[in-house]
Amino acid sequence: MANRASVLLSGGTEDERRTWAAAAARNFSQEGPLVEVRQTEQVSEALKKTRGVVFIPDVARISFIAQGLIVRCLQTQEERPKIVVGLSGAVEHARSRGTLREDLLYRLHLAQVDLTVDGMREVIAQRRAQLAAEEAARKAEAERLAAEKAAQMKASGISVKSSTRLRSKVAPRATSPKVTRG
Repeated sequence: MANRASVLLSGGTEDERRTWAAAAARNFSQEGPLVEVRQTEQVSEALKKTRGVVFIPDVARISFIAQGLIVRCLQTQEERPKIVVGLSGAVEHARSRGTLREDLLYRLHLAQVDLTVDGMREVIAQRRAQLAAEEAARKAEAERLAAEKAAQMKASGISVKSSTRLRSKVAPRATSPKVTRG
């Protein structure tokens, strides 16, 4: 998960494959967010990124041309994102139906993860719980820091008042605090 090797995840649910990709993306979070590609038209733009993680939930749902773009990226791009390719069923089933390019499978043959293997669902559930706990801890820390900053501002004589006025009729924006010196 922590190296740039591209991976083929087969089997399991789309949510399980996404959890695996999110856990991998956590190792590259400083480089940018996880980019999820669901449609053929999104593949080219996503592969232009030089860092981060690109996740394709089910490669069999994108065109052979888009799969060819993935192959070309894996063959030629020195600086490229980690690519996590999902497949809803078994690899052999996709090959026999003709929904998975042979050259793409060849490029991903060293890094294949079968999510239907015994015990893998439990590992994915643990990772999902770990990711949720880490996200909750990040939110709690952000709230603590915001409360601490507000307390410091109050102690130095700066008051923060919340404004409820909307700035646009098109789309409501988040309210911004009014800062006054008191």
